[in-house]
Amino acid sequence: MQYAHDVRSFVFSHYAYRGVRTAAGVIGLAMLAMNFTDMRTAMVVSIGALCTAQMDLPSPLRHKFNEMLASTLLCTAVTLVVSLASGIPWLLPILLVAISFFSGMLTVYGNKTMPLQFSMLFIMALTLMGDFAFRNALTHALLFAAGGFLYMAYALAVSWLLRRRTKEQILAECLFEQAQYLEIKAGFYDMSVDFDAQFNQLVRQQIVLAERQQMARDLVLRDVRTAEDRRLLQIHLRMLDVYEYILSTNTDYQTLRKEFAGTDILDFLGRMVHRLQEDMEDVAYAVTRNRASYATTDYAADIRAIETELSELGHSPHGISQTAMTALSDTFEMIRGAVVLIGQLHAATRAEADAGAGMSIGEMTAFVTRQKYEWRSIVQNLTWRSPVFRFAVRIALAVAAGLVVIDRLPYAAHGYWILVTIVVILKPTFSMTKQRWVDRVIGTVVGCIVAVLILRFIHDPRVLLVLLFISMAAGVAFVTIKYRYTVMATCIQILLQFNLLMPDSKALVSERIIDTLAGALIASIFSFVLPNWEYRNLPRLVENVLDTNRRYIRATRDLLLGVSPSDFLYRIHRKQFMDSLSALISAFGRMLDEPKGRQRAVDNLNRFIVQNYLVAAHVAAVRILLLQRIHQLDPVTARQGVETATNAAYDSLCLASERLREGNVPEQTGVGVQIEQAEQRIDTREHVADSADRAAVLGLPEAVADEAAHPDAAHLLDRRLRALRADAAKIALRTGGIGRAMRKRDD
Repeated sequence: MQYAHDVRSFVFSHYAYRGVRTAAGVIGLAMLAMNFTDMRTAMVVSIGALCTAQMDLPSPLRHKFNEMLASTLLCTAVTLVVSLASGIPWLLPILLVAISFFSGMLTVYGNKTMPLQFSMLFIMALTLMGDFAFRNALTHALLFAAGGFLYMAYALAVSWLLRRRTKEQILAECLFEQAQYLEIKAGFYDMSVDFDAQFNQLVRQQIVLAERQQMARDLVLRDVRTAEDRRLLQIHLRMLDVYEYILSTNTDYQTLRKEFAGTDILDFLGRMVHRLQEDMEDVAYAVTRNRASYATTDYAADIRAIETELSELGHSPHGISQTAMTALSDTFEMIRGAVVLIGQLHAATRAEADAGAGMSIGEMTAFVTRQKYEWRSIVQNLTWRSPVFRFAVRIALAVAAGLVVIDRLPYAAHGYWILVTIVVILKPTFSMTKQRWVDRVIGTVVGCIVAVLILRFIHDPRVLLVLLFISMAAGVAFVTIKYRYTVMATCIQILLQFNLLMPDSKALVSERIIDTLAGALIASIFSFVLPNWEYRNLPRLVENVLDTNRRYIRATRDLLLGVSPSDFLYRIHRKQFMDSLSALISAFGRMLDEPKGRQRAVDNLNRFIVQNYLVAAHVAAVRILLLQRIHQLDPVTARQGVETATNAAYDSLCLASERLREGNVPEQTGVGVQIEQAEQRIDTREHVADSADRAAVLGLPEAVADEAAHPDAAHLLDRRLRALRADAAKIALRTGGIGRAMRKRDD
């Protein structure tokens, strides 16, 4: 189920709440201003509110205050400067290009400042069409600032009153995305589903899940004061426990599909994982409605069916390998353990546990985002090698081209729509620009058609005002989840506003479409000017994954050997590793949207991502196995196995970094020789060489086929540790090819 696209969950989401809050604030301030002044003045106030509202995002209150204050001050400064320069023809274009460049440089602070960058360019485009005397410019800027500060006060007050509700909404969305993660995992047991496509879908869901988990941390781990705050913290911690558990089941799908195709056992396992997904969605529904959750899913029949099937397969005369039976039994135990943990998650919604046990305030703070906006970050990126600088130059040039086109239009009333279209579409990456281009054009055409139909059949101003409110709310609600809907809603909103202000306007729809197409064309052309192709960033992201993976392996080793007194460092490094992997996956996905000639090492990168993901799964599986069955293991043997395997994995990841940097070795060296050199530095008996293993099966050598039908904990631990070493070794075998491909010159 798609959380934001399902009506049952969307109406309770922070997306819907933000849409209603923004629409109520902007339209409410406009109506309030109309009681004291004229329509034109009220519109300036409402536009100030609208620009500030772009930064009204789910954030801790302190962050929200800083973000909205920065938006109000910067946008007011832009309004004042453009207003003052409006009567100086030679100065105005220079200022507009300079503002565009500066707004582009703000993206150095990350995605959180993208709405601020848009707000600055948006108000620049709107103010461009005015003609102000000095005093009028000051008055205009003050009215704009008044609207921004009034909306800021309103939004902060509402956010403070609904701070617990916002935590619930963000946490519920994270639970829904984790349920989606389970739904994808259930597909692995369906033989009609392509394995590689399903695994790619799984690791890409990791991007969404990692982002939602961080949003939840930033809110839930802060300001834990009341019993309700502690309850939400408890739910969050149990949710992460479930996540680690289900992550650990990612290692044996190939074996199961190969050995048990055509049997009922895969259907039973898939059905059980589907039930886990539905169970987690029940928890999410309860959280988003501030209710206690009770388990209603009965797993007993599924468990009995799987146990019966396991017994029959164990005595099967068809010669099923011990490797496969071990994988099957282990997978079943993992799924059954997840059932227990989801039961604890239900209990957490009822506050039936000690929330935050074992985690201090200082430890919780280490997991949250720290807001830093330093001027030196901009200064350090004033270089041609910086993607941020290249984007800033690109958008400044595009705005300059837009100004030239506007100056030559046969009509001048709404030429700023061209600039707005340019700044909406042109984004730091080619992939984002391409998607925005499609959404903007399709959304505008559809929105114009809908607006024409509305105005054709509805003439009552009160009804039109209601539709105006709905369209504004929808435009804000969908801006981060389905931008095409936002464009449609915004187009309807603008045309309704113009109709209410100027009922005799006839050419608005055609002008809107023409301006949108002109702006889209300019943005499309300039997306190829000083482009920042994703492959240029990939070596840094790959190295970051290797670095965080090494630290994760070290933290795991220290935790399992008792060197670390708690799992704090383990959790920190796990988060950093999964975040770095998500960043690489995002960049890889964006590269696939770029022209074929700008794509590099597609197969090697895809395998690199999957194998790093599998390493995380192996680590989680080893930790859970030791937690649950440590009493069945010989302590000395277990310590030796863990130490040997983690050291070998660490060495393989160090080798991977070396091979990434040495990716520009002479061609005559050859891949075969490189692999041979790598194999001299790692224990080749402990990995399956992946030079030709698109469908490689993780498992033990055939020598274990004659072991007992029900392996003990030592056997399972050995198997997991061998798999960890194997995938770490495979990572080393991929990175040389990645390094060479990244150094290939542009065509």
